[in-house]
Amino acid sequence: MKRFTWLLIVASIMGIQGCAVDGCTDPSAVNFDSAADTNDGSCTYEGEVVFWYGEATSIELIDYLSSSLNFYVDGQIVGSTATTQFWNSAPDCGSNASITVTENLGGVTSRALTYEVIDDWGDVIWEGVVNFEANTCTTFELTW
Repeated sequence: MKRFTWLLIVASIMGIQGCAVDGCTDPSAVNFDSAADTNDGSCTYEGEVVFWYGEATSIELIDYLSSSLNFYVDGQIVGSTATTQFWNSAPDCGSNASITVTENLGGVTSRALTYEVIDDWGDVIWEGVVNFEANTCTTFELTW
């Protein structure tokens, strides 16, 4: 009987303490696990960038005889738009007709990637580096 009582006490203590749950404990990660109490290094992140330009730039592009633009990030095409499409202020990521890019950042919270914008004549209109930050929508204005 004493042995049974001892086992019951040990089992009760273990039940009260619970087991550690491994997982991603960073709420800004796409795979955040609210049940996790121990970070196991599995957190992954995403960042967004929305490219845009205003009316003055649109007019300059049209005067340059460009009618469309192709957008590339890290060498991959991510969208296209007519040069007549412009914004009066920075659009939100994912806005209708916007060029919004979502980048899987893996286990890091920021990443710099190259971008190019090429018109329908094959001319590189803009190129450079854009920063993607975890859990953030970055607006990136292109000016002529």
